[in-house]
Amino acid sequence: MTVIANPGKRDRLWRTIVISLPYAWLLLFFLAPFAIVFKISFADPLVAQPPFTPFFDWAADSGDRLLATLDNYRFLLEDKLYWVSYLKSIKIAFVSTLLCLLLGFPMAYAIALTPYPWRNFLLLLVILPFWTSFLLRVYAWMIMLGKQGLINNLLVSSGIVDKPLQLLYTDGAVYLGIVYTYVPFMILPLYATLERLDPDVHEVAADLGAHPLQVFRDITLPLARPGIIAGCLLVFIPALGEYVIPALLGGLDSLMIGRTLYDEFFVNRDWPLASAVAVVLLFILILPIMLFQRMQQEVES
Repeated sequence: MTVIANPGKRDRLWRTIVISLPYAWLLLFFLAPFAIVFKISFADPLVAQPPFTPFFDWAADSGDRLLATLDNYRFLLEDKLYWVSYLKSIKIAFVSTLLCLLLGFPMAYAIALTPYPWRNFLLLLVILPFWTSFLLRVYAWMIMLGKQGLINNLLVSSGIVDKPLQLLYTDGAVYLGIVYTYVPFMILPLYATLERLDPDVHEVAADLGAHPLQVFRDITLPLARPGIIAGCLLVFIPALGEYVIPALLGGLDSLMIGRTLYDEFFVNRDWPLASAVAVVLLFILILPIMLFQRMQQEVES
């Protein structure tokens, strides 16, 4: 006698497997490393391998002891350097995200209104920089922003300035590098949202006497809100922990938390303090993610 499996039970099994795969991925490649870093943040630095004290003392004569300490987090509160780095990183990430939004929204809207034969070509131009190494693109900006670079040569030869300007190793260069690097991450989610908008809605609003600015403010902008939120998160989160761009394009004053984190790990070799810096940075990043989820629920409701 042939036993036929229950289709409903089989579908539930496959659904459980499919859903469990991303959770297993997060557990293996995010939660587990974060747990290790979180544990190290409660240790003391050592000149040894590994360069931190163990979390437990398994000595037989003294019994099991917990060796955790809060000195690293206390040091973060007392040392002004780290709070300056956090605040500078938040400021640069916020301003860069705003600049990417102001630059990316018109571009995404123009691409969404372009007919299909040209729309794919414009999208190709947006993602084309990803085909080149990130480091090469940053080094190219170093060459162009130098005192003998292309931009200063054009300014001097055109008579706009008398001598080359200090464009490299400034906050302006950091903003330029971040905006140039991350503006595609703003354009693509905005385009995905704006492309689904019904153009008839705008025509109806215009026929009813709405000014183009009113149509944009009351119709286009609210409908594009999910893309705006997604694009801002895709830019703000990686820009907050950016290391390469401030290290190559920024000066000594462009002290972002990613650079501070690198110095603590690889220069000072203070892994516990660096882990504490990373844990605090992660909790700072959780705030915009929670805000995004709340906004998404408001939009869906």
